[in-house]
Amino acid sequence: MRTITSSVQIQPQSTSRIMMIRPVRFGFNEETAQSNEFQQEAFADNTRETAQQAAREEFDLMVDQLEHVGVDLHIFDDTEENHRPDAVFPNNWVSFHQSGKVVLYPMLAENRRTERRPDIIEALKKDFNIEEIIDLTHFESEGKFLEGTGSMVLDRRYKIAYACLSPRTHPEVLEAFAGALGYEIVSFSASDENGKPIYHTNVIMCVGDIFAVVCLEAIKNLDERLMVRAALEETNKYIVEISLDQVRHFAGNMLMVRNNKSDKFLVMSTQAYDSLTAKQKRMLSDYARLVHTDLAVIEGNGGGSARCMMTEIHLPMN
Repeated sequence: MRTITSSVQIQPQSTSRIMMIRPVRFGFNEETAQSNEFQQEAFADNTRETAQQAAREEFDLMVDQLEHVGVDLHIFDDTEENHRPDAVFPNNWVSFHQSGKVVLYPMLAENRRTERRPDIIEALKKDFNIEEIIDLTHFESEGKFLEGTGSMVLDRRYKIAYACLSPRTHPEVLEAFAGALGYEIVSFSASDENGKPIYHTNVIMCVGDIFAVVCLEAIKNLDERLMVRAALEETNKYIVEISLDQVRHFAGNMLMVRNNKSDKFLVMSTQAYDSLTAKQKRMLSDYARLVHTDLAVIEGNGGGSARCMMTEIHLPMN
């Protein structure tokens, strides 16, 4: 049985404080499409003129739903100065930790690197205690990448980072993260129904406090599949398996959040929700209230979904 390594304070898995970035120039990103099988070029062609406005509406609807249930949102607008088609997915460039540490990540697409915004970190210092900024972006010059909590799905309580290796998730950067934050790495390979690598771990996996949603069939190596299952079981997770077809509908791209009353919510897109079976919905409803928003335009153009739009703020308050 794995033990909790922190002797000072147990790290909660979820938080009620979420950072989000409102899109300003959202659209299909040609630079990311080569390694992201979830981007739909034909769909993007049909929505090219309307994508930004539709994405803004989807974003605002998701914000309304989260605020309605009492989640504490810290929303920043993207800016016009740079073309950031994927700015709505901030969890790839930064993560915030209970230790007061902030991590900045190296990203594969050059046009995504301007998403890293020091002004946002400065603004958060008004409410949160930031002790240290760990900058891993120097790995970009070596062609090695780690795209935040897209590349990794964190079990914050047990300090385990689950990571499927891909062009966006390099073992050396994983080790640097693990060394700086005191995490254990559980790395593996995963691929879709066509044998193509899964670009981000968070499209096949979500770790809650006492449950995990995971597509084990994406992990073709049986030893690695057993390793992932064992790590989840040893940390007392009830496993809800999803299929590769459900992954294609973003059913793995969920995040558990809390509100100011510590009520738990599992946030996902409507496409993801609709792909779940009745049994899966009942199982997940035992652990959290299911909240979903129609994110079709963001999903089709950006190849990411609800989880990618939320960056958890685990920093201590000032």
